[in-house]
Amino acid sequence: MDYIGDIILLLGAVFVFLGAFGLLRMPDVYNRIQVGTKAVTLGAIGVIVGVALIHPEWWSKLLVILGFILLTSPVSSSAITKAFYRSGIVPWKIKSQKTLKKPEDKNSNEKDNNKESSS
Repeated sequence: MDYIGDIILLLGAVFVFLGAFGLLRMPDVYNRIQVGTKAVTLGAIGVIVGVALIHPEWWSKLLVILGFILLTSPVSSSAITKAFYRSGIVPWKIKSQKTLKKPEDKNSNEKDNNKESSS
């Protein structure tokens, strides 16, 4: 049972690491709060379940901690996100493919415009 607990503990730690890495990679505060909530909550669940499998006598305390994390994490991230939105922070938007022009498209449009203006 210790090996299974170690594996789940390691998986939880990996999710916590990926959540921290995602905080660095995301473009705006809304995406960062989503990564921080989802990945780190899943990682914390893995860590707590892994510890519970290694130390079965701690189940009751770990269950209370797990319930607290599962209840407070989504509520707090939602409240923080709502505060960001109300303060006027604009969500990041990806540019559409129509607004991104390739250099050859730009040159071909200029050639077409020159042909039209000369005739």
